[in-house]
Amino acid sequence: MFTDALTTTLTVVGPKVGATAGDPVESVLELYDDGVTSAGIWACTPGAWPSSKDGIGELMHFVAGHGWIIDADGTRQEIVPGATRYFPDGWSGRWEVDATVRKVYVITVTRP
Repeated sequence: MFTDALTTTLTVVGPKVGATAGDPVESVLELYDDGVTSAGIWACTPGAWPSSKDGIGELMHFVAGHGWIIDADGTRQEIVPGATRYFPDGWSGRWEVDATVRKVYVITVTRP
């Protein structure tokens, strides 16, 4: 099955848990999940929130939007269409989104 990551309809999950600024709302379309690996399309409206990867690693490829991901050490990575990043197990930081972002993701469980 082919899906247009930029235009396909996503299901609203609800408000982003732990938001520290704005009123970000998450949406998702899960394309695959076998309990170890999952893949899909995710979007979130503007806002800010802390984030961490605990027991998982995640590959992200952004197709729309703008914002920043700030690593725990203060390094700022700009979110723009075409940006790709891998977040290893143990990563932590913060998201600051100023224009709704949309990404394709693959998440792999790294430890049970």
